[in-house]
Amino acid sequence: MAPPSSRRSSYSRRAQYGVFTGYVIAGVGALIGAILLALSLWRPASFNGPRTVAQDAVAPAAEASAEVRAESQNLIEAIRGYLRAGSQNAELKQEVELARIRLAEAEAIKRENARLKALLGLEQEETKPVAVARLIGSSSASARRFAYLGAGSADGVKAGMPVRSPRGVVGRVLEVGRHSSRVLLLTDSQSVLPVRLSDSNVVAYAEGRGDSMLRIRLINLGINPLEKGDIFVTSGAGGYYRPGTAVAIVAEKTEDGALARIISDPAATDYVAVEEIWQPQAIRAAETPVEQSVADADGT
Repeated sequence: MAPPSSRRSSYSRRAQYGVFTGYVIAGVGALIGAILLALSLWRPASFNGPRTVAQDAVAPAAEASAEVRAESQNLIEAIRGYLRAGSQNAELKQEVELARIRLAEAEAIKRENARLKALLGLEQEETKPVAVARLIGSSSASARRFAYLGAGSADGVKAGMPVRSPRGVVGRVLEVGRHSSRVLLLTDSQSVLPVRLSDSNVVAYAEGRGDSMLRIRLINLGINPLEKGDIFVTSGAGGYYRPGTAVAIVAEKTEDGALARIISDPAATDYVAVEEIWQPQAIRAAETPVEQSVADADGT
């Protein structure tokens, strides 16, 4: 049997060369790394240039990555906002509704303060009211037009006293109880009030029609001088009402006068003032002949 050959094959020789080359490269790399490490420790500023070049090289990729990250965050926030939009919309609707309620309450308080200030102004006039009270009811089902006042004889109220609101005349007291009174409204069919135009001496009678309107009948017939929008005030005739208090505003012209809308609507009035009769002596003087005639009739 022949002895094995001591010669190496070409394949084994290439493997040895490859291993040797790897060791050499690794050694050279380690040597370069050690040199660079020592250089970086000795002179750190020497790597500013290469570091800047490297940063410039990777800047586009980093910028694209940052943009993708920002867009993804915006998308996530948009999805999250969409999911929360329903609940936020409901909350906003509740807040708006609550704000409207608060606004309505504030407006109601403002109107109430205005009415109370106007009534306070009535009390501060030269003629002090007998009483200031609330209208507590009205005759809605009857053809007659009455209102009920929360003040009576205990408060100094007497039959015949005029009743007015801050806007104008409401009516006059018809019956008096201890703590309440019944008021004959201007719109009642039995109510007749002497009036005149606010800016002239045209006199007339304001008669109730049983609804929300008054019929104005001129005393001096002839050419009708009334126009839509004219304002009538009390004339003082009859002695019950102080002259110059607002009564009605003309809404429609007729042959003998006009149809007028009452200025002081009792339905929109809360508080009213009861005033003294303007000329009680004139009223008593007008009633005395009637009483005397009745007494004479009883004597016969």
